[in-house]
Amino acid sequence: MCDICVMNSVKDKMLSRRDLFRTAGAGVALAAVGTAASGTAAMAKGHENVQDMTHELHEGFPTYAGDQQLFMEKKFNFGDHGFNLFEMRINEHTGTHIDAPLHFSADGNSVAEIPVSNLIAPLCVIDIRGKAVENADAQLTPDDVKAWIAANGDIPDNACIAMNSGWSGNVGSDKFRGTDPDGKQHYPGFHVEAAKMLMEETGAMSIASDTLSLDHGISADFATHYVWLPSGRFGIENIANLDNVPASGATLIIGAPKHRGGTGGPARIFAMI
Repeated sequence: MCDICVMNSVKDKMLSRRDLFRTAGAGVALAAVGTAASGTAAMAKGHENVQDMTHELHEGFPTYAGDQQLFMEKKFNFGDHGFNLFEMRINEHTGTHIDAPLHFSADGNSVAEIPVSNLIAPLCVIDIRGKAVENADAQLTPDDVKAWIAANGDIPDNACIAMNSGWSGNVGSDKFRGTDPDGKQHYPGFHVEAAKMLMEETGAMSIASDTLSLDHGISADFATHYVWLPSGRFGIENIANLDNVPASGATLIIGAPKHRGGTGGPARIFAMI
């Protein structure tokens, strides 16, 4: 049988099944409406809006190595086949994405093994935009963490500590990678001592950077990666819209991928405020 014949046959069966389930499901939906409504109200309690924290991913999105890391090939189109479908090939560490413990350790948890309870986290945003404007190699230091605590109180257990360097606004320009004539990159990141402090003195389980790396761009040894990830904690790189969330009080929802053995992967992340 030809490909298009097979696809049309499948489509006809799907439509007939859809009609069946639409009819049968109506009564179930009405019966469940009380439960669904109460669940929605409970989830929304204390939150007034939702902020997307994810950059839109596309084939030209800037990458750490500078090479294209997302490739999309259209396999079916609506005009010829009645539906659209792309085949994707992607490097795990592209766009707004997760760094799993396995990324920088021999036997750490894969992205699929990150406990789901760690993917819903109190969000603590540490603002270093002032020094990042003056120095592209600026780092979030223990003093920045102490200043945040003095202003906002203790860091909650399971928190995600996000560095707001303002670099997210450079994503459409060469400044985002900040490559100099010698090929070295320049953008802010977490100082390794800040990572150690968070590990030793708080219950934070993730850190997030609005740049291409948890380490600052000029780093030659990935010191923060090698301290933070092997501890069983995870990272987020290229987080967006930190200017639109408060320093404390928001809840981060991290839509991590779940592919077996993965060292990370693109994520849809949003904050409930």
